[in-house]
Amino acid sequence: MGVPGLDALLADGGVRGQRVFVRADLNVPLRDGRVSDDTRIRASLPTLRRLVDAGARVVVASHLGRPEGERRPELSLRPVAARLGELLEQRVAFADDCVGPAAEAVVDGLGEGEVALLENLRFHAGETKNDPEFARALAALADAYVNDAFGTAHRAHASTAGMVSQVARHAAGDLLASELQHLRVVLEPERPLLCLLGGAKVSDKLAVLEALAPRADVLAIGGAMAYTFLRALGQPTGASLVEETLVGEASKVLAAAKAAGRRLLLPTDHVVARELAEDAEARVVKEIPEGWMGLDVGPETAAAYAAEATRARTVFWNGPMGVFEMERFAGGTREVARGVAESAAVSVVGGGDSLAAINQLGLADRITHCSTGGGASLEFVQGLALPGVVALGDV
Repeated sequence: MGVPGLDALLADGGVRGQRVFVRADLNVPLRDGRVSDDTRIRASLPTLRRLVDAGARVVVASHLGRPEGERRPELSLRPVAARLGELLEQRVAFADDCVGPAAEAVVDGLGEGEVALLENLRFHAGETKNDPEFARALAALADAYVNDAFGTAHRAHASTAGMVSQVARHAAGDLLASELQHLRVVLEPERPLLCLLGGAKVSDKLAVLEALAPRADVLAIGGAMAYTFLRALGQPTGASLVEETLVGEASKVLAAAKAAGRRLLLPTDHVVARELAEDAEARVVKEIPEGWMGLDVGPETAAAYAAEATRARTVFWNGPMGVFEMERFAGGTREVARGVAESAAVSVVGGGDSLAAINQLGLADRITHCSTGGGASLEFVQGLALPGVVALGDV
């Protein structure tokens, strides 16, 4: 038995006229008071449309940014309500708070098939603290609960975990259910399994590196965190970012992969510069000289990693191969993106920069699954239980 889905909720007595609280992930970038990238809003639409068509009174809740329990006007969800209304092609009411009289009045005013968006959940410190009183206040707005926010499913917050047991009926939305289905492929893969991990810091991904090193047939590491591993092997790293306190842990990951008979790949060439700047002089080197820092994997490494993707049956990729936001150091990430897209493997890509590369190159339709949750996907592929999923039922 798995997590109850939206089909079960709609079939089990229906939701017409009921207040269905949907925890969505509408944490989108804003610019000049408008939504500048509506990808996450669009991802929430299938679940919301099904509930609207079923006659539910839909109460949508989300966080935006990190207001740390304070009301910050620049992190209001009001612009998101406007964009959500445009995409749903219907008015979306906006509540100036997510609990209390302001929220209750807006929710009480909803008719069948109508939608309201509550103000930023994290304007209240009780959200991230999973405060029982705050969770009860949220539950008071709901007859049924749907979690469709995979990006926060690894957080035990009031809206993802605390309130769920206080609502009689609950289910996973279509987006959350799809994420769980596709990420399970990484836990039970067709082999060979290739895991591509990039990003700046080993400390951010040490746990997933430890989990995947003995499981992945090939673990290919890029980004700045590769230099901590190269240091562990005694190779020169110049002025590259190295987490000195984690060199020992990197050695253990290398040893674990070797003991399990797995291949762990590190960059064999590098794009280096003396400073992190778009106009900096850049070179491709096999060995990093003193005073220079590695800022992208070199073309030889990128081609090797892309070739591994073509040989794999399952690919999981999280994190850029270099400083992707700067054009001069984006080549490695793009080459890997093309390799993953051209592979016949089942491919799962998560993490902002990895997805940005896929989207920038117009390759999203050639990826099996683009995950909306970087941190949540990393925890899931480690085999960890996600609080927001556990709260929904038997997993």
